[in-house]
Amino acid sequence: MTTSPIAPAAPATSTGFDIRRIGGRIGAEIHGLDLAGGLTPDTVAALNGALLEHKALVFRDQDLDDDGQLRFASLFGELTTAHPTVPAVDGRPQILPVDGDEGIRANHWHTDVTFVRTPPKASTLRALVVPPYGGNTLIANAAAAYRDLPEPLRELADRLWAVHTNAYDYAEPKNEKAAEHRRQFVSRRYRTAHPVVRVHPESGERGLFIGGFAQSLVGFGPAESRVLLGLLQSYVTRPENLVRISWNAGDLVLFDNRITQHYAPDDYGDLPRLLHRVTVAGDAPTAVDGARSYVVEGDEAAHYTPVAA
Repeated sequence: MTTSPIAPAAPATSTGFDIRRIGGRIGAEIHGLDLAGGLTPDTVAALNGALLEHKALVFRDQDLDDDGQLRFASLFGELTTAHPTVPAVDGRPQILPVDGDEGIRANHWHTDVTFVRTPPKASTLRALVVPPYGGNTLIANAAAAYRDLPEPLRELADRLWAVHTNAYDYAEPKNEKAAEHRRQFVSRRYRTAHPVVRVHPESGERGLFIGGFAQSLVGFGPAESRVLLGLLQSYVTRPENLVRISWNAGDLVLFDNRITQHYAPDDYGDLPRLLHRVTVAGDAPTAVDGARSYVVEGDEAAHYTPVAA
């Protein structure tokens, strides 16, 4: 008589919730927590530790409203306003509507708001309306990508700086709503130089800090920049470095914006999709040699993030 193997139990923390990995290199689901209730400081500390390890945490079937999402996000630090240029939800200055209206979908790899000097520390996304198919979110581990680089390429990347901007050659807008969204997005121009390799301020890990807003490399021309950035980005988006989040209404995802990228494939036709985003304020990225990010054009975006670093 043979018996079927028994799957190992998910590791439980001392605070009582379970962590179940959902990807080989990134991603975990958190079970046993009601985010609408109060979380103790020990629970928040344990969640922060899980975030540092897994980079993206998924909380299924949460009964949260906007106030609940704001309360939860604020447990991890001071909140930013919704966006440097795009309007917030009416009456909710810290909530950005991520609305999949046809033509204004952010279907490109990026790290949130890297065109300012102090991008968010972390982002929360909460699903309000999801399509019956498609509409997933892909999240990539930028630390694993860095570790995958051949040593000579890592040594080069350690010395590179990239200029990130919100104003570049976007695809032609599909309709007037998309054109208006683009006008809002670039209504205030930002260009910021960040290290291509960022040292994580809590874990000390090195990660590739690039993505769609990184448009050029300091000291390189446009052609060389495209080739080198494309080569480095190809390591970030390797399948083994990704996790795919399939949404249900009520789900919330928390991800570390300092060491991940994400992408929302445009694969759900004209179906509605609506998420609310709340971001936690971050600091200025630090390079391997200790140098900090600096503004090239624009300002410090003090109206967006309260952190001065």
